[in-house]
Amino acid sequence: MTLADRKAELRKQAFQRRAQAHATDSGAAAGVLSSVLAGYRGVPTAGYIPIRSEIDPLPAMAEAAAHGPVCVPVIEAQGKPLKFRRWEPDAELVEGPFKVMVPASGDWIEPELLIVPLVAFTRAGGRLGYGGGFYDRTLQNLRAKHPTLAIGFAYAAQEFPDIPLDPTDQPLDMVVTELDLVMVGPDQSTS
Repeated sequence: MTLADRKAELRKQAFQRRAQAHATDSGAAAGVLSSVLAGYRGVPTAGYIPIRSEIDPLPAMAEAAAHGPVCVPVIEAQGKPLKFRRWEPDAELVEGPFKVMVPASGDWIEPELLIVPLVAFTRAGGRLGYGGGFYDRTLQNLRAKHPTLAIGFAYAAQEFPDIPLDPTDQPLDMVVTELDLVMVGPDQSTS
């Protein structure tokens, strides 16, 4: 089985787990995410507008926007890194590529902290996305310019013990779930 086949099979399992967790979501994870973001007030932060069964970061993003710039990803083209447009809780949204909602207008921002959606994750910081490589390219470019923190945001059910990774897959620095905060690195801990 090829690496791509292994990733595709894992995505199927992870999408099922995520959908089940989403069906019973109480919204508690946004509070955990807010408490993490409070330690980074004023840092240019990228969130995302949730699609399908993605966990919803919008309440935490709204709180962060009261203290500094918050933006969301805009896909320019396949194979290119993401760009980020300023987002406010009352921003007018329009449909962008892949039917993802994006702000109709606003400044372009280069974030230093990214709240990253995902399909599956590991406690070692591995992340499986949708397969387009947008976040991997983006994180690689941003990390080459300045320190950039990648916070995965997911349901605990999306955790897997192992994920097949490519050399270009960018690691997460931490993962926030409705149950805990997973710190990545040699001193892994949860709270």
